[in-house]
Amino acid sequence: MSELHKRTLTELAAGLRARKFSSVEVVRAFLGRIESRQGTLNAFVSVTSGQALAEAAGADRALASGGGGALTGVPIAHKDLFCTRGVRTSCGSRMLDNFVSPYDATVVARLKAAGAISLGKTNMDEFAMGSSNENSYYGPVRNPWNVQLVPGGSSGGSAAAVAARLVPGATGTDTGGSIRQPAALCGITGIKPTYGRVSRFGMVAFASSLDQGGVLTVSAADAALMLREMAGFDPNDSTSVEAPVPDYVAALDAPLAGLKVGLLKEFFDKGLEAGNERRIREALQVFEKLGAQLREVSLPNLPLSVPTYYVVAPAEASSNLARFDGVRYGYRCKEPRDLLDLYQRSRGEGFGAEVKRRIMTGTYVLSAGYYDAYYLRAQKVRQLITDDFRRAFAEVDVLMGPMTPTAAFAIGAKTDDPIAMYLNDIYTIGANLAGVPAMSVPCGFVAGLPVGLQIVGPHFGEARLLNVAHRYQLETDWHTRVPQGYA
Repeated sequence: MSELHKRTLTELAAGLRARKFSSVEVVRAFLGRIESRQGTLNAFVSVTSGQALAEAAGADRALASGGGGALTGVPIAHKDLFCTRGVRTSCGSRMLDNFVSPYDATVVARLKAAGAISLGKTNMDEFAMGSSNENSYYGPVRNPWNVQLVPGGSSGGSAAAVAARLVPGATGTDTGGSIRQPAALCGITGIKPTYGRVSRFGMVAFASSLDQGGVLTVSAADAALMLREMAGFDPNDSTSVEAPVPDYVAALDAPLAGLKVGLLKEFFDKGLEAGNERRIREALQVFEKLGAQLREVSLPNLPLSVPTYYVVAPAEASSNLARFDGVRYGYRCKEPRDLLDLYQRSRGEGFGAEVKRRIMTGTYVLSAGYYDAYYLRAQKVRQLITDDFRRAFAEVDVLMGPMTPTAAFAIGAKTDDPIAMYLNDIYTIGANLAGVPAMSVPCGFVAGLPVGLQIVGPHFGEARLLNVAHRYQLETDWHTRVPQGYA
């Protein structure tokens, strides 16, 4: 059973139901891979071996009796900002290094109800703030395609774990591209659903109007299965939308003949490296072969998405992170002199540099003298960007373009230049500001490094996105490629 890691999440679920192998065997195989690779990749913050094996034994009993759910016995991992009962939930921060959640996030609970078994919590940029996974208190995650390079952030631990086949699927969150960008840099599939499609209850907040949970998997078929089980209305989340969840798996094989694809004019700019553009153009040719009709579409306000995001997101972060004050839970400084000293030193010692930078920025744009000039104006531009997407989807079914301007870059290459780091998200942020679903699928390589194609859909268009991605993956094998040494 040493080959179990080569099976996709969908294949593992089917094999377990058919009793071709046991959940205990599958879990042991993946735990063994985590143990042997963790020292190199640093993809995990916590590994819950004992709990996972106990749950695997229970899954085998359920399957033997003819019971179980769609994911019974299948191992996964959770990004370490989903609260998990009895397990540390650190958000990649010293501030929450000692926090053990007393409850499960809705995403965790739903996947658990479907039978999935968590093997642990994956490393991430602190409080999901970053584009490279270098901002974690636990050190940087490394890209399995080249361990000197970043995996992308902030869901880099989940992306690296799936790419290296340490788990067949993992949860992630996407505030400004944090599922799609690491999926692209690690050569896997990642989807950010419509804002409100997946519950945020128990998902530690960065920017509440932008954060959305999603999945990172090998294939679109795997993503469809996992997303189907975790999506849906949640009365515990006031931003959750009460709308039925389609059967994403059943919709995968619909033909693409007549599909209207809009090419995002603003994405094919001078910042896009030539090698990445060639891979995107080659992918578009595959869609034309499948019967899709391509046309150029302009979203004139989209170039304003980066400055808009870096006003709105830090403003919300400064508010959300005010709760971490050393009083109720989380890190507390030693021997504070008084209450003010407790606040100042607990926050100063507990937060990393990037989190402090964004809190300061957010506090500034929300201050009395600058609220109208920055925050209010950014919200108006956000609405213009949303309107651009709405007009585009009146003409086309999906939008396509590059996922990132370049392939993965070296660890440390951009840590001294925050603006250069922020521009890594230039193609991803618009979808978050508008709340529309978007995903990344592998579409080739440049100098041995993966390149991702971005597919964006209208609100609640996840089924169509997954269908489009799946049909592309039936014609190509980029998503099946595994980094050298991890096959």
